[in-house]
Amino acid sequence: MIFVTGGAGFIGSHTVRALHAAGEKCVLLQRRTPALPPQLHDVPAAMAQGDIADLESLREVGRRHTIAGIVHLAITPPWAAGGEDAVGAVGRALDGFLNIVRVAEEWGVRRVVVASTIGVYGGVAAEGALGEDLPLPMGYFHAIPTLKKVTELLAGQLAAESGIEIVAARISGTWGPGGHLPDPFFPAPSLAHAAARRTVPDLSGLAHQPYAEDSLDLCYVKDTGRALALLQRTPVLRHTTYNVGSGRATSNAEVIAAIAATEPGFHTELPSRDTTAPRQWLDTTRLREDTGFTPEYDTAAAAADYIGWLRAGNER
Repeated sequence: MIFVTGGAGFIGSHTVRALHAAGEKCVLLQRRTPALPPQLHDVPAAMAQGDIADLESLREVGRRHTIAGIVHLAITPPWAAGGEDAVGAVGRALDGFLNIVRVAEEWGVRRVVVASTIGVYGGVAAEGALGEDLPLPMGYFHAIPTLKKVTELLAGQLAAESGIEIVAARISGTWGPGGHLPDPFFPAPSLAHAAARRTVPDLSGLAHQPYAEDSLDLCYVKDTGRALALLQRTPVLRHTTYNVGSGRATSNAEVIAAIAATEPGFHTELPSRDTTAPRQWLDTTRLREDTGFTPEYDTAAAAADYIGWLRAGNER
């Protein structure tokens, strides 16, 4: 079985679906409840209740199931909350990753796929495609990319010492069924929801003012899940780090045009920048060459599928 931490979440649930479609059986870890979430009601997955920061709850999964591979998508937030001190929060976040490697070693797991993020490239000045071998800026600007950079470095050391293949998947901006609303970093989900509901987009939840020309590597979540499944299942991988994305830059203006093609009554405008922002995207050559992955959804197909999902009565 494939153990998927965060398997009931946004990207996790689509990864589980992709693994199931490929013939794999999955066991999902969920912190709050052992019940299978509604979005996976038609997938015969096993559920386990536990916390990646609780080593014993992870070991219990191994006592109940034979685990052959791990896709690690869950995260313990590395910032203080609820009275916890900042050092303790970072410690719990790192413990979650270390615990996954501990049980992988105990269970004899061959490969662990660990979620990283496009955010590790934050501050890279290069225009165009961002390759996995680019030097990464080491300055702090957000807790999540910081944690992921540390995790990637630890993964290299632990893989060398344990013999476990630990693969980091640098996941791009992802949208689609079950996604975050709002996503604080890009407006596509909020725009799609407004189109589905025939309302004016509410972009107040974004961390920064979005502009029409702003772009990023925007990947539909069904493609993201399939890429992660391929990274887990492909017999031989030649690298330990892979970009997971569409391999192209999509601007906010292009998202609006794609949504309007599906919903002709949808009209909204974003302001233009005074200066041109760098256009960057993930170089997915490694992923394509080693796993055969190519995206199935362009922006228009993604917008149509997502709006159809929302119109069917789904909240997210």
